[in-house]
Amino acid sequence: MDVVLIGAGGHGRVVLDILRAGEIYRPTGFLDADPQLTGQKVGGLPVLGQLNFLPKLKAQKVKAVIISIGDNHPRLQYFRKISDLGFDLVNAIHPKSHISPTAKLGRNVVVAAGAVISTDAKVGDSVIVNTSAVVDHECRIGNAVHICPSATLAGRVSVGDETFVGMGCNILQCLKIGSHAVIGAGAVVLGDVPDGATVVGVPGRVIRVAKATLEPAKV
Repeated sequence: MDVVLIGAGGHGRVVLDILRAGEIYRPTGFLDADPQLTGQKVGGLPVLGQLNFLPKLKAQKVKAVIISIGDNHPRLQYFRKISDLGFDLVNAIHPKSHISPTAKLGRNVVVAAGAVISTDAKVGDSVIVNTSAVVDHECRIGNAVHICPSATLAGRVSVGDETFVGMGCNILQCLKIGSHAVIGAGAVVLGDVPDGATVVGVPGRVIRVAKATLEPAKV
């Protein structure tokens, strides 16, 4: 089945590589919000236009789309818009990842090389489980979460919508991480994290709490 990628940036290149490795879908092109990219090639694929090009794709019988945007909030917004247009939002699963047969994945999920999603885990829509990340048994991952490379979530951890779990961090078992939170790179999280909190350090400590977080902060 042909698939079009939404987002031609760095994460788009990663998703393209995963799709090619998986050999389930045939990537045919990108759409991107930057009009200057239209007509150029990224990873050998043409950038066909902006999001307003989607109706033309539908008329051409293109049914499958994947949103290849790294930022959580825009990815979720695009997910909702494209769902309303009736496209199939597909997953990109690297063949060198491991997903338990008892795990459940939503739509528009990206699982990179070396990632592990273990027994009875549940992963929401538009989640990124990046390179060598671990989502252990019975974890519950909300929508539009980004679990960065080499992050480790022990068993029965829950993560709220649009949370950013930084590179190489460790989250102990049975903890609750709120929505719109940011876990800094390398943090070791020993307790529950409230909505909108930013946690850094070893052991992890909350350094600020935002009422609303639209995009993950850089930590």
